[in-house]
Amino acid sequence: MGDLFDYSDYGQLLGLVHNSLIAAALLGLVGGLVGVFVQLRDLQFAVHGISELSFAGAAAALLLGANVALGSVVGSLLAAALIGGLGVRARDRNSVIGVLMPFGLGLGVLFLALYEGRAANKFGLLTGQVVAVDTVRLNWLVGVSIVVLAGMALIWRPLLFVSADPEVAVARGLPAGLLSVGFTLLLGLAVSMAVQVVGALLVLSLLVTPAAAAFRVTASPVLAPVLSVVFAVVSAVGGILLALGGSIPISPFVTTISFVIYLVCRAVSARRVRGGWGHRLPAAAAPTPVPIP
Repeated sequence: MGDLFDYSDYGQLLGLVHNSLIAAALLGLVGGLVGVFVQLRDLQFAVHGISELSFAGAAAALLLGANVALGSVVGSLLAAALIGGLGVRARDRNSVIGVLMPFGLGLGVLFLALYEGRAANKFGLLTGQVVAVDTVRLNWLVGVSIVVLAGMALIWRPLLFVSADPEVAVARGLPAGLLSVGFTLLLGLAVSMAVQVVGALLVLSLLVTPAAAAFRVTASPVLAPVLSVVFAVVSAVGGILLALGGSIPISPFVTTISFVIYLVCRAVSARRVRGGWGHRLPAAAAPTPVPIP
């Protein structure tokens, strides 16, 4: 175990991951909010599909010597546009994602195989790196975060209504299709952020698990996003703090914290049901917001 963990210089090491901690906090904020609608709209599979093309874009940028963050964003937006534009119905959407996933993963593997640089750069795209976030990449992440948060603030209420009761929302004149495409593009940006911190393989731990845990303990359209953000920030920042000083990538720590939080929320939910405190929200269910006039 001594070869895997060494916290003797933890204070000095902490200064090296200042940018990574900021990036993780931003990712937790964005991922927690976006994850609420991932649950509401049953887009868990889409998150994984988008991450594969995000990985391919990042790997292509790495091979060409371009900005890896930009490559990740381009790949994510391309996947999001295809999913949002072609996958109108759930069955169509899942079919498109099923086609994109192996294609994106295959391209990413090809680009990494052709890349002759450091092996750590290749591995980091898949599983994340503790000190991978330099100032340039952090600036990209801040910019993407601002875009996603501004977009979510703009469409939050109508998207919540459309997600809860699409037929009534359309009858009241809300552009359900446009909102769906818009959110999918914002989801793509959020996925590209996650790839930069935890790698392409484990983005679900920050874009799905925290919101799923939150919905286990509350059906409130106000409290659920708050808990989702808290769970995501704790998972991302806590993962970095635990991984610091070890030779293990950040991803196992992030995913473990996220999973433990989910298990605790499930236990709390089960206890509430057995104790007659209230009814547990099913895993696939979503809080029902008050209709928007």
